[in-house]
Amino acid sequence: MTDLFRFLSRNAAPPVLSRPAPEAVIAGDPVFSLWEIETRGALSCGIWQATPGKWRITYDEWEYCRILEGLSVIAETGGAARIVRAGDSFVIRPGFRGTWEVLETTVKDYVVLLPGPTGTPFQ
Repeated sequence: MTDLFRFLSRNAAPPVLSRPAPEAVIAGDPVFSLWEIETRGALSCGIWQATPGKWRITYDEWEYCRILEGLSVIAETGGAARIVRAGDSFVIRPGFRGTWEVLETTVKDYVVLLPGPTGTPFQ
């Protein structure tokens, strides 16, 4: 049996709990649960959950997300606020700055590509 096929599942790994940095929190006391399923160099994927709250976000990485449960509002600084809910898929690119507000506990699966050594995301 090989390990070349893996399901993204909250049963695949124990969650790692964390919170946003205190200086980033705008409202509430959000708690993150992370099930990191696969990490290969600059690429990682898994499942992320957040409880209600609002915090500032800054993306240096590229991220694909699919919302599995819940309701959130992602607002770009100086730009649009977007409501995301179960079934929505989207990409956040490096340089995105704004806020993430969880209105109902939100669960997403994700794929993240970290920037290369010169700061470019696709090296």
